Amino acid sequence: MLTASELVAAYSMRELSPVEATETALKAIDESDGDYHAFCLVDADSALAAARDSEQRWQDGNPIGWLDGVPSSIKDMFLSAGWPTLRGSACIDRDQNWDVDSPVTARLREHGLVMLGKTTTPELGWKAVTDSPSEGITRNPYDPSLTPGGSSGGSAVAVACGMGQLSVGTDGGGSVRIPASFCGIVGFKPTGARIPLYPASPFGPLSHAGPMARSVDDVALLLDVLALPDHRDPNALPPPIGSYREAVRRDVRGLNAAYSPDLGYLTVDDEVASIVGAAVSALDAAGLHVENADPGFDNPVEAHELLWAAGAAKWLDTFPEGSAERIDPGLRAIWDTGLTYSASDYLDAVAVRAALGIRMGEFHNHHDVLITPTVAIPPFEAGHNVPPGSGLSSWQRWAGFSYPFNMTQQPAISVPAGVTSAGLPVGLQIVGPRHSDDLVLAVAKLVEETRPWATDTPAAPVTALRTSATPPASTTPAGART
Repeated sequence: MLTASELVAAYSMRELSPVEATETALKAIDESDGDYHAFCLVDADSALAAARDSEQRWQDGNPIGWLDGVPSSIKDMFLSAGWPTLRGSACIDRDQNWDVDSPVTARLREHGLVMLGKTTTPELGWKAVTDSPSEGITRNPYDPSLTPGGSSGGSAVAVACGMGQLSVGTDGGGSVRIPASFCGIVGFKPTGARIPLYPASPFGPLSHAGPMARSVDDVALLLDVLALPDHRDPNALPPPIGSYREAVRRDVRGLNAAYSPDLGYLTVDDEVASIVGAAVSALDAAGLHVENADPGFDNPVEAHELLWAAGAAKWLDTFPEGSAERIDPGLRAIWDTGLTYSASDYLDAVAVRAALGIRMGEFHNHHDVLITPTVAIPPFEAGHNVPPGSGLSSWQRWAGFSYPFNMTQQPAISVPAGVTSAGLPVGLQIVGPRHSDDLVLAVAKLVEETRPWATDTPAAPVTALRTSATPPASTTPAGART
């Protein structure tokens, strides 16, 4: 199964065309998505038309970007002209004008990527698994009885199963990294506001967009596209200096990394701890200086839950009257909870977030990056918000490695570290100081080199394109399935 980088190399050498790659991705969707439910909308006609346009550009020697013609998808949280953006909810009116592209969608179109469709999300992306009353359950490609994680679970499954090489998800508490870990792919949450967002998320500074792919190189290439500015996000960062596709090859041997197996307060599955620990030992042997060190903060779960519930309540207040009885019952519960908070309560949680950011800034004065497991547990039974029988009260209670770094807006990436005895993927998380996206990608590349992972998902019955190509040097529309 080719990566995006390999596809582009094959296009440039005339070994494959974007039309062939798109047809293969659409075939994979036809063959596999009935089992896994990664997509809520597929537009084959539009994708093939875009692929033919890209094919002509490659034939003329004028591709419009590093990823021109690569089959891709976006989570159904991003506005996309011509396609409804229902965000996993039956309460959003499908029959309205869908004539605006979000910054993410606009950049993908401008750079010639072939958009296959939109991927599934829980309602409003509110939880770390992927199911909703309107869309049903999205399932893990390694074992369909298990969850792929969430809330960008559809995107992770699409990439893992070869239903397109790239996808873009959102991450407000781990929603890119958790499904990347559970599905054995790479998922990157860059520094807050590195990827412009519009409209602004009610979850505020917790919200990020992030690229998802099967290699670190592909994530870096996609970030080069997504990080371009957009005037509609007043908080967006200026364009990056240099390119991530080059920075990913930076030599990080000799840098100092901290490894925290539990952040000082989490309980971690023994097999997850063993797999990540072995990957960390391999990194140390490869020349990254690793020492055990905890960041030294208390679990900020209550502050995150408050910020999350307050954002959900604000968003749901814009829904039509009577929506409360139609939404996901768990979302309804945090809506009700969010309405009980005062402005003072909210500001107290903001203060916790600020103090956490300062603490991590101090920590990174001594440690270039922090390494942890991505998730404390392997994938669990699909259709549940928490592992059955765990007694946990919310998804945050099993996702403790991810949401603290939404609160601090630090770049954090999940890369595959290995598989359990049951053959389930386990992710390793790398966290860097704010604005060190290039460093985080470079350390992730070292993980990829020291612990290479398979590029095919074992359980997915996907026909994959294969070639010896190497990467280059540095409105529902007609034909759509909903």
